[in-house]
Amino acid sequence: MSNYNVNNSTVNALLGWIEEDIVAIPEIQRPFVWKPSKVRELLDSLYKDYPIGYIITWQNPDARLKDGTVSQGKRILIDGQQRVAALMAAISGKEVLNYKYQKRRIKIAFHPFEERFEVQNSAILKDKTWIPDIAEVFNNEFSQFNFINTYCQENPEMSHDKLNGILQRLLNIKHSTLGIIELNHTLDIETVTEIFIRINSSGVNLSQADFAMSKISVNDVYDGPIIRKTIDYFSHIIKSPAVFDNIKNNDSEFTTSDHFNKIKWVKDYNTNIYEPSYSDVLRVVFTFKFLRGRLSNLVSLLSGRDFETREYKEEIIEDSFEEMDDGVLKFVDETNFKRFIIILKSAGIIDAKLIRSKNSLNFAYALFLLLRERGFNSSDINHAVRKWLVISILIERYSSSPESMFDYDIKRFANANNPIDYITSIENGELSDAYWENTFMDSLETSVASSPYFNLYLMAQIYDNDYAFLSKSIRVQQLIEERGDVHHVFPKKYLQNNRYNHHRHYNQIANYVYTEQAVNLAISAQAPEKYMEVLKQQITNNEFAIGEIDNEKLLKDNMKMNCVPASIFSMTASNYDEFLIERRRMMMEKIRRFYKSL
Repeated sequence: MSNYNVNNSTVNALLGWIEEDIVAIPEIQRPFVWKPSKVRELLDSLYKDYPIGYIITWQNPDARLKDGTVSQGKRILIDGQQRVAALMAAISGKEVLNYKYQKRRIKIAFHPFEERFEVQNSAILKDKTWIPDIAEVFNNEFSQFNFINTYCQENPEMSHDKLNGILQRLLNIKHSTLGIIELNHTLDIETVTEIFIRINSSGVNLSQADFAMSKISVNDVYDGPIIRKTIDYFSHIIKSPAVFDNIKNNDSEFTTSDHFNKIKWVKDYNTNIYEPSYSDVLRVVFTFKFLRGRLSNLVSLLSGRDFETREYKEEIIEDSFEEMDDGVLKFVDETNFKRFIIILKSAGIIDAKLIRSKNSLNFAYALFLLLRERGFNSSDINHAVRKWLVISILIERYSSSPESMFDYDIKRFANANNPIDYITSIENGELSDAYWENTFMDSLETSVASSPYFNLYLMAQIYDNDYAFLSKSIRVQQLIEERGDVHHVFPKKYLQNNRYNHHRHYNQIANYVYTEQAVNLAISAQAPEKYMEVLKQQITNNEFAIGEIDNEKLLKDNMKMNCVPASIFSMTASNYDEFLIERRRMMMEKIRRFYKSL
C-alpha cells in the first residue's frame, strides 16, 4: 500500500468538502496568523493561475464498531490550513479568529480596470472603480448581469464585454487547481512528521502535540472540539488573561459548557512560575492518565489503534477520549493546579527563571496528579513531588530522550507501593558522595548565570529564607521577586584591573551573590579585603558605609548563609581561584542540605 496519493482538485471542491465536514480543519496552527496582505497575494496568485503549493491531508483510519460495521474516517487537513482559512475568509466571507481570539472579516477588494487585489480600506470604499469585497461576487445570489450594468453606469469607460471577461476570470479562481497529497492512515506519526517537514516550505514545524490536537479536535462524537478548546484556551488565558473576554464573546457554544466553568478561574490567577502550553498540557495528561511517555502513542490511541492486533477499534477511541477528557479536567482543576504551584514555591521556586527545565515541571505535575488519583495523603504527595522535582534538576534527568524517561519513570511510580521507595532507589544510584564531591562540584565551575546549579543554590537560599549578601533586612527572595540582579563578591572591575579579563573568569557563578544595589555601589571596585575591612570598622564605630549589618554575629551568619568563606577578609585578586574552589564547596554543601531536607 502506498504511503500517499496525489490528486488534483479545485478550490471550490475543497471548500465544499470542508463545509460538508469531509475534510476537517483541526486548527493545528491556530489562530489565523496571516496578515491581510498575504491573503491578497494568495488571491492574486490564483487569479494569475500561479500554483499555490500542495494541501496535505491525513486520512483518519476506519474504525471497527462494536456491531461489526466500519466507521468511515475523516481526512484531516494538516498542512495548508492558513491558505484554506484565507480562501474561506476572502471568498466565502467567513470570519477568522486572530491571535487575541477576536473574530474578524478579511475583506479583499478587486480593481477591474487594473486587475489587482488590495485589502479593503476607507479609500477603496469611497472609490466606485473598486469591488470592495470579492466575497459578494462569489456569493451564490450574486447577479453578474445586474452588477455589470450598475458598474458600467458608474464607470462608463469600462465596457460590458470587457467587465464580463474580467469577472469571469475572477470567478474562475474557484475552479483553480489544487494539488492534494493524501497521507495513508497506516503511516506512523514519525513518518507523517518527516513528510510534513520535507514538503512544508512555510517554516512552520508541527510537533507530535500538534498532531494529537488534530486527532482530538476532529472527533465530534466524543466531544473532541470541547476537549481541544479546554486545553487551548487554558494555556492561552494563563499567559494572557486579556483573551478571556474575547473567548467568552466569540465562542458562545463553549462558554455554556461545564468545561468553560472549569477553566474560567484562571483569568484571575497570576503566576509566572508554570505557564503550560497546549503541548505541556497534553504531555502531562498523557503521562499520568495513560502511563506512557511517547505522544506518538497518544495519536495512535485516539485513532483507535490496538497495539496487539494492529486493528483500529471504536472502543479504544471511546476509552481514550474518556481518559483524555478526565485527565484534562484534572489538569485544569483549580485546586490541583494551585496546590502544585504551592509545592513549587515550598521548594524555593518562586519565579519561572529559577527553573529552565519545562520537562521537569511537566513530570512533577504528572506525578502530583497520579499520586492524587491514587489517593495518597497530601503530606506524602508534597514530599514526593518536591523531592523528585529537585532530583530531576540535579541529574538533568529529562534533558535528553525525555519521552523515554517519562515513560520509564511514570510506570515505576505507578507500580510502587510508596513513591518515596522509587525516589530512594534513584537517589542511592545517582546521588552518591562521589556525585556530590566530583560531578556536582565540576558542574558549579561555569559562567552561565542561568545554570540549573546556580538556580538550585538560589532555591536553597529561598528555602532557608536567607538575607542578601551583607544585608540584614532584605532577603534573597525579595530581590528575585523584584527582578534584582546578581553581583560579584570579587567585583568585576576589580578583577578586570587585575588581569582577569575574560567573562569566563570574572562571571563564574561561584562569584555571584544577590546583593542590594546600594551595597553593590558601596563596594564598587574594591578588593574583598578592603570592603570587608570597612565592614569591620563600621561594626566597631557604628558608622554605616556598606549595608546595615551592625554586629559581628550578624556578619558571620550572613556570610555563612551566602556561602562566603571567612578567609574573604584577607583576600585579593591573587586569592581569586582559591576563593572559587572554597565557595563552590560551600555552595555544594548548602544544596545537598537543601535536597536532604525536602
